[in-house]
Amino acid sequence: MARRKKDAPIDLADSHELSFGLIDALVCPPGKMQAFLRDKKTPGLRVRVTAARAKSYVFEGKLNRQTIRQTIGDVRAWTIEGAQQEANRLRVLLDSGTDPRELERDKRAAKAAMEAEAASRTVTVADVWPRYMAEGKPKRRSAWKPRYIADLNKAASLGGEPKKRGKGMTKPGHLAALMPLTLASIDQDVIREWYAYEGKTAPIQAARAVAMFSGFLGWCATKKDLRALVNKNAARASELGDVLPGVNKRRDALEIDQLPAWFSGTDKLRTRTAAAYLQALVLTGARREELAGLTWANVDFRWQKLTIADKVEATRVIPLTPYMAMLLAGLPRVNAFVFSSTMSASGRIAEPRAPHTDVLADAGIPHVSIHGLRRTFSLLGEAAGAPAGAIAQVMGHKPSAIAEGYRPRSIDALRPYLALIERFILDKAGIAFDATKAAPGGLRVVA
Repeated sequence: MARRKKDAPIDLADSHELSFGLIDALVCPPGKMQAFLRDKKTPGLRVRVTAARAKSYVFEGKLNRQTIRQTIGDVRAWTIEGAQQEANRLRVLLDSGTDPRELERDKRAAKAAMEAEAASRTVTVADVWPRYMAEGKPKRRSAWKPRYIADLNKAASLGGEPKKRGKGMTKPGHLAALMPLTLASIDQDVIREWYAYEGKTAPIQAARAVAMFSGFLGWCATKKDLRALVNKNAARASELGDVLPGVNKRRDALEIDQLPAWFSGTDKLRTRTAAAYLQALVLTGARREELAGLTWANVDFRWQKLTIADKVEATRVIPLTPYMAMLLAGLPRVNAFVFSSTMSASGRIAEPRAPHTDVLADAGIPHVSIHGLRRTFSLLGEAAGAPAGAIAQVMGHKPSAIAEGYRPRSIDALRPYLALIERFILDKAGIAFDATKAAPGGLRVVA
């Protein structure tokens, strides 16, 4: 057989013994997007050339009467012998009824899955925390309370920033050490070791950080892309009971016999605002931040009502009793907040523990927390004979069927009970107060 001249066109209708020279001379016929050169030695092996002169080895065969075409690779990367061996392998697969394209897709999918899993294993707590802060609110609430958001941010803070008050830099939060860890690496042993270190100096605060982190892991477990990476039980108190401090419910509260000395101690405070704030906590049973955030816009002297922030609902409305009205009317109107402060960045009272410590010291009363003043209202309300449901409504407790089958009362129906509690407290404190004669301005009249 005569050898083909170097410049002679290649007959693509016939098969040829492949050579680098033949492949190099292969061109796509004018007017076509691609063309194929068949190998005489290996059935099914083709050299494909495109109009752009790109050339690659491909395998072509039939499966279930359908043409199957599989790319082997670029002619510059494969030798002729290597392409022929790969074509023979694909032919064997085809003869056994296996589609080589499906095998290739499965192979690529498995590789992609392995790469994705490997990448997911590098996801850290710090990577996911911002998403948790944006999406992790409780299911039945529109958003986290501002105080809890601040606590989460503080716990996760890496520290090293200038303090807003005083000199120096901030310290890392209790969760800071967990931030660089991968989600997949966190188990009960990691939490135990972390708490053992954090709990040395602040066991109660560190235990609260455990609860925060448990909420974070529980939220991760609800997300399709994260649930395989986390052990949602790693920080659960039930699993860490041997290392976490025991839960001792606080019972601190003012006793009835301590009321005269305590009220007298508030009179000696340097600021009328702090004194009124502490007394208002006892007279309303409000939570610390609920009362601190009270604004003048939410004090209705005409209709004798207070609208305050609420932990369960957005707000709650309670009656404004006579003595309480006198306290508020006598406060200076420095800004929008009733209990204003020029010392805090927020413009309202921020840290009432210091003045309360002074009151307790002056009265000779053992430690009672700020929350203990809220508990004092509840106990004194019971002693005054007010219904449990009325006390709960004033305090903003979540409605329940306990006691009298709780159902919300109107403000008018609630007013006599809160007035009853106020009179009882003032009487036990030794305060002679006549609502019809009292003039706004003074805190109280002591008998």
